[in-house]
Amino acid sequence: MPRQKKYASLSISLILLVCSVSFLFLLGCEKPQKLDFKTDYQVVILDNGNAFFGKLEFPGKSFLLLKDIYYIQTQINQETKVQTNTLIKRGKELHGPDSMYVNTQHIIMIEPVSPDSQVAKLIKEEKAKPVEIK
Repeated sequence: MPRQKKYASLSISLILLVCSVSFLFLLGCEKPQKLDFKTDYQVVILDNGNAFFGKLEFPGKSFLLLKDIYYIQTQINQETKVQTNTLIKRGKELHGPDSMYVNTQHIIMIEPVSPDSQVAKLIKEEKAKPVEIK
């Protein structure tokens, strides 16, 4: 093979390699899709089974911000075996969190909370309660 042909095929191979690597890099750098929910609250379901209801913000690619957070606490009466679910406002824990950053790698799904759903009604009732001063 003549020397010029060898260099030409090496140059073409090198150009194709650089283009391929650049293309793959640009795919990884794509902007995250902005989700547009029409409801006040969304439910974020995590891969550990926890579900949090709140107002979503999208500050970055790796995390989302959840504010005004609620979750459901399930209790079972040991005598009657009756299960009760209670909506709890996050922030009443010892450390009093008012927001939560959620790692997007642990999110299974995000859904809107319908304004006429049971959860939305319970949140509205909770917000209507007078604030306790301790």
